[in-house]
Amino acid sequence: MSLFNVFDVSGSALHAQSLRLNTTASNMANANTVGSSIDQTYRARHPVFAPMLDEMEQQQKGVGVKVLGIVESSAPLKKEYNPHHPQADEEGFISLPNVNIAEEMANMISASRSYQSNIEMINNAKQMLLRTISLGQ
Repeated sequence: MSLFNVFDVSGSALHAQSLRLNTTASNMANANTVGSSIDQTYRARHPVFAPMLDEMEQQQKGVGVKVLGIVESSAPLKKEYNPHHPQADEEGFISLPNVNIAEEMANMISASRSYQSNIEMINNAKQMLLRTISLGQ
């Protein structure tokens, strides 16, 4: 693998972790929203990643990360009895999102650290290239 490929791999990982941070922030921002019905209630979203493989290589080495999409969580929504709420159904229940705040915090910390690691990898590769160039002087 060329030293220049490090920038491509890290760049794709930065994009993936940035998307992961954004979906986590969206989940946390909507954690306490109330839906008027089950169909209109916010559902937690999670990005799906896959490795990008070098099709030209025999052993198909990984050359980055691609985002396959964002999926909604299939966990059941929370129901809360609150008959005085304006969006309560005829039985007095309100629908709350299926966002787990502890899980989202763990995702946020993990994505943030992965992002930082990839920034450091880019900086290290840049320093190695600069040192290589300075050897010829």
